[in-house]
Amino acid sequence: MRPPVVHSESASPETEPNEPILADLIDDEDGESISGDMSTVSITSSILAYRRRYGRTYENIQSTEYWAPNDAQQNYGLDLTHVGLFFTLGEKLFLAPVEEPKRVLDIGTGTGIWAIDFGDEHPEAEVTGTDLSPIQPAVVPPNVKFVIDDCLLDWTWPEDHFDFIHIRAMYGSVPDWVDLYSKAYTHLAPGGWIQDLEMDVKLQSDHVKLPPDHVFNVWADAFYRAGQKMGRSFDICKGHTMRDNLKAAGFVDIVEKKIKAPMHLWPSDQKLKRAGELFLEALEQSVEGYANLLLMDLLGWYREEVEVLLGLFRKEMRDKSTCAWVETTVVYGRKPFGNETTTN
Repeated sequence: MRPPVVHSESASPETEPNEPILADLIDDEDGESISGDMSTVSITSSILAYRRRYGRTYENIQSTEYWAPNDAQQNYGLDLTHVGLFFTLGEKLFLAPVEEPKRVLDIGTGTGIWAIDFGDEHPEAEVTGTDLSPIQPAVVPPNVKFVIDDCLLDWTWPEDHFDFIHIRAMYGSVPDWVDLYSKAYTHLAPGGWIQDLEMDVKLQSDHVKLPPDHVFNVWADAFYRAGQKMGRSFDICKGHTMRDNLKAAGFVDIVEKKIKAPMHLWPSDQKLKRAGELFLEALEQSVEGYANLLLMDLLGWYREEVEVLLGLFRKEMRDKSTCAWVETTVVYGRKPFGNETTTN
């Protein structure tokens, strides 16, 4: 990458997802190793001894408390979401203008599916995925490895080390986003890129009016309250917070994109229809795991109340005619070169 001499600090213009997705409401027919010498936390018996709550398993690193399960059911939902996002992004793994990356870091890698796909697509790159739980596959491309690590703690990677840092779906997990982005800034090489993709927890519709007491709004409001109580927001993708946080961390050439991720097979566009099918199945797998700890342990709901909410939520999300979608925000920015000057 050749450094430009001058760049602008101005971010991209507002990009609210105002364009509706065309609906199609006609019924469809039946339709190598998890280790590495750069590990900052060893895989110990305590990490592998997952917590058990409500018949599900959760990570057991004491420095943090992640609210979603890490069992096979939840992980299947993560993989479905990954493929759904691939179609939603126009069959792309990322949108940042990354060229010839040599070292790539995937923060919150989950099942490792993004890192593995990136490694297959870029065999010249060394890809490292980090997560709290060792739930990644044992057989991976030779240029991909996984590390058990908490991204909220001090990073032990060398400074100016990575060409691309990828973050996705960390909503409800980060108390200070500017701090996280600043860590990424420190460990990116000059000219390197960061990208973050976050999804809202509220389902919306351009076709059906959803009153405040609609289950989609009740669901989202509960998660927003839980996030406030934890100090880890679930509405990070709303407005331009992500863009502003990247700028506060020092990044330039920032681009923000607002995207509607469809829920169900209602879009007329075939790629978005496929994405909607995948997102729906992902939610089928994930909603109970999303709700358990947050609503019962944190907000003090009774199990019966949670079960009623889940029943209503599932009923509405399965209704194709609602044409539901989730606001998805993608932001990416570049770490400037040392010889660059800035203009406002």
